[in-house]
This record gives sequence, C-alpha cells and structure tokens, in this order.
Amino acid sequence: MAFENILLEKRAPIAMITINRPAVLNALSAATLAELSVALEDAAADHAIRVILLTGAGPKAFVAGADISELAGLDEVAGRAYAERGDALARRMERLGKPILACINGFALGGGCELAMACTLRLASETARLGQPEVKLGILAGFGGTQRLPRLVGRGAAQKLLLTGEMISAAEALRIGLVDEVVPGDGLMARAEALALSIAANAPIAVERTLLAVDSGLDASLDDGLANEARHFGQVCATEDKAEGTAAFLAKRAPVWTGK
Repeated sequence: MAFENILLEKRAPIAMITINRPAVLNALSAATLAELSVALEDAAADHAIRVILLTGAGPKAFVAGADISELAGLDEVAGRAYAERGDALARRMERLGKPILACINGFALGGGCELAMACTLRLASETARLGQPEVKLGILAGFGGTQRLPRLVGRGAAQKLLLTGEMISAAEALRIGLVDEVVPGDGLMARAEALALSIAANAPIAVERTLLAVDSGLDASLDDGLANEARHFGQVCATEDKAEGTAAFLAKRAPVWTGK
C-alpha cells in the first residue's frame, strides 16, 4: 500500500511510523487512521521488527487531534461509528504483541493524546503539550480518553483534564503519570531508539507474553490475573528461547533469540 498520510520506515529491529500531515498538525483524518492501521499490521507481521516507534512529522505536533472538518459533519450514527473505529484501532495497538513507544513532539491533543495513551510507553519532549480539549468543541473524548486517562493518572486528575479541556506541560504530564519520560532538547528520538533497542534485546516471545499478561490483568481480579500470568509463564517455559536464555546465562554468553 502506498501511504499518503504516514511514513513507515523499518530499520530492524525497529519500525518507525510517522503521522505525516504537518500542515494540519498531523490531524487524524479517517484516511490517516486507515493507513495507520495498515502500517501497524505490517510491522506486527514482520518478524524482524521487535519495537515500533510512533511519532508526528515536524516539531510542532505529535497529533493535534481529530480532523475537525470531518467531525463537523458527524450525526449520532456516524459519530458512534467514528468512535468505534478509533477504539478498535487503539485496542489493536494494545494487543499487537509488540511494544509501541509514543514519541511526543509538540501537541498531543484529543485523539492524539488518546493515540499516545494506547501505546505501551510515552516519551515526551520538554516542549510537548498534552490534553483532551473535546468539551470545548461540544463533544467528549471518543477514542478511549474517558477510560484510559483515569486508569493512567487517577480519577480526579483525569476528570480535571477532561472537564476543563486544558493543556498541560510535559513536566506536569510526567508528574501525574500521563507520560513515562521527558527528554530535553532534540534528543527525543535518540532516547526512544535507545529504549527500543533495550527492549528488542530481550526474548520476543517473553516480551509479547508480558504485554498480553499486563493487558488482560488490568481489568481482572488479582486471582484471575495471577492465574493468567501462570498460564503465560508455563507456555514460555516450553519455548526454544527459554532454553536458550537460561543456557546463555549459565554459560555467561549473550543469548541468540529465534522467537520460537
């Protein structure tokens, strides 16, 4: 597929997906969401790719929100369908089996902030600004913001952002737990790549099962979550990578992962 709204670059073990609409601050049009979904599936299917970096083109924005010209024409039926498409994409990101690192350069607002929240980790430049300004447009967060934000930062801090529509700085986002790291200057992508390589150095099946165990356990009871963790643990014990990892440790050498 030839992309018009995104860029997909693969440098194994990393794939970089860039929302490439800088003239409109990388706003999420329906076409952009469709292309993003295709790019994610491409990276998921490529066994050489272990980690995905997601960012926005230009220094001004990660994603400044939805395409307002499209939102303006939505009625009740179309609006619900639009939100359901966004929710499906976000859930697929969380269940992709490969870590996705959001590299937040500039504005991450509305759908952009929600897209970042669906990623495994969020790194932000010092100049990043985040928020959910939907109420200022007469709507509410529709790509999971009312659900993921409270889970990340707590009910009070989430409702403050959702109800005021205010933007917060990268430093404040770090303080409340909305982002995981703030990177000074122009070092965002270098730090993201270093973190990605650190993750990619580990056994791919173990990384995938860790992601699945965390995701399924968030909404389960502790007992159910522990039972699910034990199931994943047992399954990875039967892999070639487990045999390789333990053998390499005992032999004091670097492991060679096969993903089997």
